[in-house]
Amino acid sequence: MNGLLSPDELERALRQIGAEHYHHLHPFQVMLNAGELTRFQVQAWALNRFFYQSRIPIKDATLLARLEDPCLRREWRRRIIDHDGDFDADGGLYRWTVLTDGLGLDRAYVESTKGVLPGTRFAVDAYISFVGERSVLEAIASSLTELFSSMAIGARVRGMLKNYDFVTSEILTYFDKRPPQAQRDSEFALAYVKDNARSVEAQQAVLNALKFKCSVLWAQLDALHHAYVVPGNIPPGAFDPENRAGSA
Repeated sequence: MNGLLSPDELERALRQIGAEHYHHLHPFQVMLNAGELTRFQVQAWALNRFFYQSRIPIKDATLLARLEDPCLRREWRRRIIDHDGDFDADGGLYRWTVLTDGLGLDRAYVESTKGVLPGTRFAVDAYISFVGERSVLEAIASSLTELFSSMAIGARVRGMLKNYDFVTSEILTYFDKRPPQAQRDSEFALAYVKDNARSVEAQQAVLNALKFKCSVLWAQLDALHHAYVVPGNIPPGAFDPENRAGSA
């Protein structure tokens, strides 16, 4: 950055980061969408992604505890409800277990997170630490990957339904509700960032926060690719398609 950006210039810079760094470009994600993964590789993706999904409400609760403005808290707590639901068998996290069930994974094994890759765990834990330790502005900015998620979800659902005979629309119910939620949340977060990033330093911090979050998502796919594609080095204790650990 050479100077203070206008709010619209800041938004363009944020969107450019998404165009260049968002994980829809990752080779593992491209393979998933194109039908180039085996059933076991898709299971590994869903299992590891569950860990990320399960920690999103914890991340949001971490930020919620730091917010002093009641209006901002009311807005942010909706994200926790979206994931956790208001009752059993409700919410995004439950709908993700519908996916893992449909792929043939044992739900108790999935929910235990025992088979999660170390790389996934470290990346997600780093995200929670970031939200708890950095400024509220940076924490909110890190959520702006949701600006790009609807596009990625659409491509993912179309690709999986087209290319995998073991995937049905019934097990992809998580993705039915997520795009409008992500649009609502990202519009709020983007407006907040544009209103509150009022110095060169704050704007640079916002841009770096979004890059960091993109790296968190990218690192999770790196871990999957390394363990289950090339070179296929599965860490001890992680989900192992060879012995079908965790399969129902």
